[in-house]
Amino acid sequence: MRIFYKAASVIVALACSVAGQAGQAGQAVDVKVIHVGELLAEPGKASKLKQTIIVEGGQIKAVVSGFAAPSDYGENAQLVDLSNSFVMPGLMDMHVHLQGELGPDNERDTVRLSNADVGMKSVGFAKKTLLAGFTTVRDLGSEPTHMYALRDGINKGWVVGPRIIASAGVSVTGGHGDIDGMRHDLLDLYTPRTICDGPYECRKAVRVGIKYGADVIKITATGGVLSDTNTGTGQQMSDDELKEVMDTAHSLGRKVAAHAHDAEGINAALRAGVDSIEHGSYANAESIRLFKKHGGYLVPTLIAGDTVVEMAKRSKFMTAPIRAKALRVGAAMLSHFKIAYKAGVKIAYGTDSGVSRHGTNAQEAVLMKNAGMSAMAVLKSATVNAADLIGMSDKLGTIEAGKYADIIATNASALTDIVELLDVDFVMKNGVIYKNK
Repeated sequence: MRIFYKAASVIVALACSVAGQAGQAGQAVDVKVIHVGELLAEPGKASKLKQTIIVEGGQIKAVVSGFAAPSDYGENAQLVDLSNSFVMPGLMDMHVHLQGELGPDNERDTVRLSNADVGMKSVGFAKKTLLAGFTTVRDLGSEPTHMYALRDGINKGWVVGPRIIASAGVSVTGGHGDIDGMRHDLLDLYTPRTICDGPYECRKAVRVGIKYGADVIKITATGGVLSDTNTGTGQQMSDDELKEVMDTAHSLGRKVAAHAHDAEGINAALRAGVDSIEHGSYANAESIRLFKKHGGYLVPTLIAGDTVVEMAKRSKFMTAPIRAKALRVGAAMLSHFKIAYKAGVKIAYGTDSGVSRHGTNAQEAVLMKNAGMSAMAVLKSATVNAADLIGMSDKLGTIEAGKYADIIATNASALTDIVELLDVDFVMKNGVIYKNK
């Protein structure tokens, strides 16, 4: 009898499986045939006129010359007419904070909003970011539980937003990334579980961050502008702590991004093997040598520097220590970025959005262009280079067969006028159209 029931259950399971496969086979494949006026399929290489992109499901199936007939790809193929548009891969922002925006309400929101409230705010900021043309982002500092939930909810189609590479933050006690500027009982309450001191604690902090869902580790190698302390912007993580973080993260398949302003902290992080330096405000000749030797990326976040300088000049909510650091560091970022770029340091696009307003991420491109980058170099930093930084060049960064169908379009060529990125007309992510003016 027992054998009979087992055999029957196997037969039922097989029947269900066959029925499911037959149902899937009977479903029409979602095919979109996109006619493109000018296609920048791979930023860094020349664009082409009158092209057709074939999208099946969430992937790019083919790119062909001329305007192909939708009927060639099935009776249900949908024509998407971008024949008068400039088309390129979805933009990628390597440094965002999707759970808030800098302003006078920050302290009040910290104690009045629950983590669930903050999570709800992040849903709105994520949608703004996607509709601005940014189909992939790295979130390098948000409350982890809700950051990971937002990432997963977007991946499952529950909410609308960009693909998120989510971080765990590892910082030293009292350093940038630790909680500050509050009464003592609140400091105890809000201190992150990944604060560490000494190499062994930092090893554990990395492991804890990965255990709870981190795709990438973000460290604060130096002090920061928005820490409400007089601890400056020099090196805060010691050399042995930095090395332990890198070794542990890399051994577990995670890359490391280092917030770093002053040169000694930048250089220490590069020597330890960091994958990217965020901000790099005071990078010097030794920094440039180390960038090129170790292959690390600079994520410049020029719009963050521009934003904090203007807020320090015009707003009253910043404390005296924050205002002083904002005026000093913000003003230095642009000049040091120019030197690093001209020296051949690899650049990946990043804004620090959350300091600046979400949805204005493309303003970084304008600042980079004004600093001396060619429009092509700017676009490459936000596509090909960004994909390389996060280890996803096989899926992102270009428009070619086998990659995710992340595609944006503007009315005119961003190669001719980078300001076009401020008004993206068409956004597709994973083959789904989210915006089509």
